[in-house]
Amino acid sequence: MNAENAMVHIVDDDASFRKSLLRLLKAHGLAAQAYDSALDFLKSGLAARAGCIVLDVRMPGLSGLDLQEELAKAECAMPVVFLTGHGDIPMSVQAMKKGAVDFLTKPVDENILLAAIRNALEQNALRFRERKEIEAIRARIRTLTEREFEVMRHVIAGELNKQIGDRLGVVEKTIKVHRARVMEKMGVPSVAELVRLCALAGIEPVEKK
Repeated sequence: MNAENAMVHIVDDDASFRKSLLRLLKAHGLAAQAYDSALDFLKSGLAARAGCIVLDVRMPGLSGLDLQEELAKAECAMPVVFLTGHGDIPMSVQAMKKGAVDFLTKPVDENILLAAIRNALEQNALRFRERKEIEAIRARIRTLTEREFEVMRHVIAGELNKQIGDRLGVVEKTIKVHRARVMEKMGVPSVAELVRLCALAGIEPVEKK
């Protein structure tokens, strides 16, 4: 997935604005879809897809800020660009604190808007790649036996085979075998890479004595 083929979701109750933004994005080779309310977008079931959201703040029913909260609860990875004619400083601070990539006020220069949207799409592509990598790492971790997983946590703590064996009550030769299997199953050439993968997957090393 890349920023050029992801979908831009426009959520705004202003029909003329939706139409003009759809036309602008199409002219710049960006796929887009429009919704007249936050609820309409949620009902689409597209929040888990690749892309970003251009979101109005003040809309009937669920506001843009409310939608941002709902998306956060659902762990939606789509970055949000707020674009509103009613913005103020407290609103923008709240939106940015909750992860919005930009908060623009209408009317906005189209080049500034396009730059913000492309930035959001690039962030989404990065998040997508990171999520895929984490899923792949966790799949490898699930192939480890209970003992191999235990040994791995000692390895990423920087312990040597003899130290691990002493702590687990196992001979060093056996630890060496487990360690080799961990490295093979995790597909890593070095302890440094194993540490990186475990950190991404949220695996903590054992506490050193």
